[in-house]
Amino acid sequence: MKFSENWLRQHVPTTASRDELVATLTAIGLEVEDVTALGESLDGVVVAHIVSTEKHPEADRLQVCQVDTGNGLVQIVCGAPNARAGLKAPLAQVGAALPGGIEIKAAKLRGVESFGMLCSAKELGVDPDASGLLELPADAPVGAALAQFLALPDASIEIKLTPNRADCFGVRGIAFDVAAASGSEVAAFAAAPVAAAIDASVSVELNAAGDAPRYCGRVIEGVDAAAPTPVWMAERLRRSGIRPLSLLVDVTQYVMIELGQPMHAFDRDTLTGPIGVRRARKGEAVTLLDGREAALDEQFLAITDADRVVALAGVMGGLNTRVTETTRNVFLEAAHFAPEAIIGRGRKLGLHTDAAHRFERGVDPELPRVAIEYATQLILDAAGGKPGPVVEAALPEHLPQPQPIVLRRNRLARVLGLAVADAEVERILRALGLAVSSTAEGWSVTPPSRRFDIAIEEDLVEEVARIHGYDRIPTTLPAGAARLVAPSEGRVDAATVRRQLAARDYLEAINYAFVDAHLLQQWGVTDGAVALANPLSTELGVMRTSLLPGLVAALSRNAARQQTRVRLFELGNVFHAVAGDAPLHTLRVAGVACGTAAAEQWSLDGRPVGFHDIKGDLDSLAALAGARLDYRPSQPGWAHPGRSADVWRIAGDGSEVRLGWIGQLHPRLQQALGLDVDVVALELDLDPLLARAITRAGSQSKYPSVRRDLAFVVAETVAWGELAASVRGAAGASLRDLVLFDRYQGKGVETGFKSLAMGLILQEESRTLTDRDVDAAVTAVMAALQRDHGAVIRG
Repeated sequence: MKFSENWLRQHVPTTASRDELVATLTAIGLEVEDVTALGESLDGVVVAHIVSTEKHPEADRLQVCQVDTGNGLVQIVCGAPNARAGLKAPLAQVGAALPGGIEIKAAKLRGVESFGMLCSAKELGVDPDASGLLELPADAPVGAALAQFLALPDASIEIKLTPNRADCFGVRGIAFDVAAASGSEVAAFAAAPVAAAIDASVSVELNAAGDAPRYCGRVIEGVDAAAPTPVWMAERLRRSGIRPLSLLVDVTQYVMIELGQPMHAFDRDTLTGPIGVRRARKGEAVTLLDGREAALDEQFLAITDADRVVALAGVMGGLNTRVTETTRNVFLEAAHFAPEAIIGRGRKLGLHTDAAHRFERGVDPELPRVAIEYATQLILDAAGGKPGPVVEAALPEHLPQPQPIVLRRNRLARVLGLAVADAEVERILRALGLAVSSTAEGWSVTPPSRRFDIAIEEDLVEEVARIHGYDRIPTTLPAGAARLVAPSEGRVDAATVRRQLAARDYLEAINYAFVDAHLLQQWGVTDGAVALANPLSTELGVMRTSLLPGLVAALSRNAARQQTRVRLFELGNVFHAVAGDAPLHTLRVAGVACGTAAAEQWSLDGRPVGFHDIKGDLDSLAALAGARLDYRPSQPGWAHPGRSADVWRIAGDGSEVRLGWIGQLHPRLQQALGLDVDVVALELDLDPLLARAITRAGSQSKYPSVRRDLAFVVAETVAWGELAASVRGAAGASLRDLVLFDRYQGKGVETGFKSLAMGLILQEESRTLTDRDVDAAVTAVMAALQRDHGAVIRG
């Protein structure tokens, strides 16, 4: 929420300085994110009138202007493209000092004297626009101080609102909090009813029950829609982050910023009536103000004209019924829509509007008539016209009714840890606009209709705490002893995993648990995807079913920014739908890498990272838990054929569990994702990977080990993992380790076959192995390899 400091001070008179005001706002929970000072030093800047212009004799882009300052004519050399005779613009006279330290002196520009400077909004420090001179209204008084004419100095203040403070989406709502915190009072607000001058009206029908329990409208005929927006109104809008467009639109925006009530203006001549509010029907559509065609369904709330959809309730008006500068007759609307009827509707269409932002959080149901009366008076003052009667349709049974809440004196003191004087409690609550009456135990408090967030006693405690001052609440350390719990030795903790991967040259990434549904479709991992009912945006519409899509997207962003070697990992949950139950959360670890296997240095070549590099990283993780992993060829849709494997953990008793996947991404997927580098990746369930047996002390065998090396020729299609399983099964308990130390294809080996050389390390705990023992083990291994895989001893 952004607003003008002077505008706020109009509603709550206070002598606090700007710094004190900003500190007060933050202290009471309205965190100030930004303060932009406007027009701080404009002495010597006046409203001037360009009487005539002529081309500079020595420069094509300069003009020599004769300018009326109210005290005679002065000559100004100006290069602004919009400098023209008849224009009124700010003039910094000789001797003036502008924001940024610019001092104005008489000068010669290409041989022509200039006595001052015609200014843009940026040069004056009132707006970022530097495209030309700041154009002032035709009725601006020549010679008047610009600061006085534009109500300067001022500041644009932007605050960060929590979702529960919808009442502060209007300057007047903020004023109540400031008044309570500063011991002041909110100024009375004048929005007197405007008497009807004509009988013209449009009937209203409510057919959405509690979704739209109140709708107010009024016809104003004979409006001069081309009339300029008053300077004071345009400046307040500009300082609130809204660019003035046209009088009728600006009035509705102005009322919304000041009171917090969104409004809309229809061109009355485009309506046939009656106006209705109902649920949209599937297949209906409306062209919105921004020109897009919105396809509707039963989830949307529609404003209709004779059952024709003309606006999307609480979000945006329609293009075909909008007001323009040729509009003569206006239909103003202000309504109350239930938050649940508006939440997420704009985002479903890729829209985020000021109106939807407010209605989603809740708008005071008593404001529509007040807003209509206020907007009517503003339009009549600026554009003339004749108003009709206010037409109001309401469903009282669906309008929220504030209920009294009991605030106990003892409860307040217990929660805050200090006793706040009764008089101070009553002052705070009344200053916030709450109705307060004393009871024996404390107070009975009824919140105003604008305070949706106050519903229980704890809400009142919070109000007293933040206005009284959090800094005045004593800090007390809790008493008692905390029970220390030793970490389990049966599991490697996640912090150790992070340290290990960081030591392997990976950087940790943290991605959203929400992803784009299209991204999951590209990967082919949509099974069990959980769609969000109210996503932050269309790009974050489903819960992730895998860590890899988000992690590879992060790698892609880095690679697109000239990072040739990227290694990322992530620990996080993935989510899968479970019929009739909450989504299943699974903790996983994933890693991705591209570029060279090692960082650039003089002693190593630039070998690209491959499957076995990332496999080594995974083996280092498995070693933390003493896990034995088995890699079995697999080919999910996102994987490169022949370069991917499922990862299994083999327990000591021979049982096994699938952990996940490791390999290289498919070239087609890499192309679809816009990656021009090969990416290797892994993703595994973390819990079964990190489980480990309790470490137990044991003695090393004092008897020597024996090594036997064997070379086999076997079909190229036989995986090493299958051979290793056969060797371990045949060698028996004496086998301590098995090493593959050579792989050969070429001369001497038939096409379609490969030669594998392995080392068998044999050892016993209680005795020295004899040649007979070793020969028996080797013979068993050779027989098993021949029987299971057709392997032949290489000659």
